[in-house]
Amino acid sequence: MYKTITSLSAIAALAATATAHGTVTGITIDGVFSQGFKLDYYYAKQNGGETPEHVGWYAENLDNGFVEPNSFSDPDIICHKAASPEGSSDSMAKVTAGGVVEFHWSVWPDSHMGPVITYVAPYTGDIAAVKKEELKWTKIDAAGYENGEWAAVKMIGQNNTWPVTVPESLAAGKYVFRHEIIALHGAGEANGAQNYPQCLNIEVTGSGTETPEGVVGTELYTPTDPGILFSPYAATIDYTIPGPALFGSGGSSTPTTPSTPSAAPSPSGNSTTPISSPASSASPVATPVATPVAEEEPAASSAAPSTGGDELPESFTIDTFITWLEGKASGSASKARRHARSFF
Repeated sequence: MYKTITSLSAIAALAATATAHGTVTGITIDGVFSQGFKLDYYYAKQNGGETPEHVGWYAENLDNGFVEPNSFSDPDIICHKAASPEGSSDSMAKVTAGGVVEFHWSVWPDSHMGPVITYVAPYTGDIAAVKKEELKWTKIDAAGYENGEWAAVKMIGQNNTWPVTVPESLAAGKYVFRHEIIALHGAGEANGAQNYPQCLNIEVTGSGTETPEGVVGTELYTPTDPGILFSPYAATIDYTIPGPALFGSGGSSTPTTPSTPSAAPSPSGNSTTPISSPASSASPVATPVATPVAEEEPAASSAAPSTGGDELPESFTIDTFITWLEGKASGSASKARRHARSFF
């Protein structure tokens, strides 16, 4: 009996991690893939190991977790928890102004609907010396709720990839790109939104001359912004993307056209669309530099089968347990009046 409870506790811990959402695994520019920061690299560092060259910033979101609205004034909102440019390369990735950067996400649950937003911040000198608190961010791409679909869900349908066109007028130079999904499944309550910011180094080339002023990261949002404190389960969705004005728009963020979703997802839903590896229409080309000590992340599993009832079968997989656990959480929601985010 005790062995069974212990085993279930371990599986529950794995379930929480499995449903803890995603990170940017890398980017593709002109068909060339550049590695982002992998959570494995944190452990390699702790053990004195080496990591391959990568453009992603170091961060300690080890549970693939998020930054909550109550922490918007904390530096963690800038590039995620305890983030720093330590170990990242600023010479791997280059894009011509007017070109496209494809951001590849790990597995993302479609229940975690919300906007996808990208910012840039210029810097000079050595990337290792950059202080995130001093970077000033300009929004260059943003999508919320359009044509009955949330941007984060659309991203899943694009093989967990989000393409961003760099403005042609943007001045050449070195930039940190801040790419982010804001999950709104619990955002109808105060402090319920979940921000997943990721930072990567990309150099912009071309003949652009505009260098926007930007906003420091701790001033991008407030907990009560209309696009932060927002329930996505209304019959009619009228959503305003949070943050400063889009570059070149000449005004504040514009609400998306009100529309009625064809089938509003249940707040307790948490199905996923696993993607085994980052990909795009142009197949990414690996950029080998050094053999990493950190092991590759395991491929995402297929969708979890239904348990078919209240009881677990005698034999079950982790995915089956996750589905069963979510069903139990959903069943108690009307009594406890708590969202599934309270469990995951």
